[in-house]
Amino acid sequence: MTKRVQPSQTGAFYAQAVASFGISVTAMVVALVYMPAAGWVRAFLALGLLYVVTSTVVLCKVVRDRQEMSEVTNRVDQARLDKLLTEHDPFKLDM
Repeated sequence: MTKRVQPSQTGAFYAQAVASFGISVTAMVVALVYMPAAGWVRAFLALGLLYVVTSTVVLCKVVRDRQEMSEVTNRVDQARLDKLLTEHDPFKLDM
């Protein structure tokens, strides 16, 4: 029976990803607040930033869900193959 190697996620990688996201969003918000432009321009850019952030979160969820679906399908296929291999006896004589 073969066992797939699953990639692992370390705590440091998770912390780095969260920190990177927080720093980038904070930097964009600070830039929007101190940008020398009219209020409606800043509001429009803030709305664009919000749209980018929400669409990124949705894309991440879709990619994760698709990966989990393919993983379940692979497990079912692997279980079927393992069952066929264990039931097959190449030295059995059919009479």
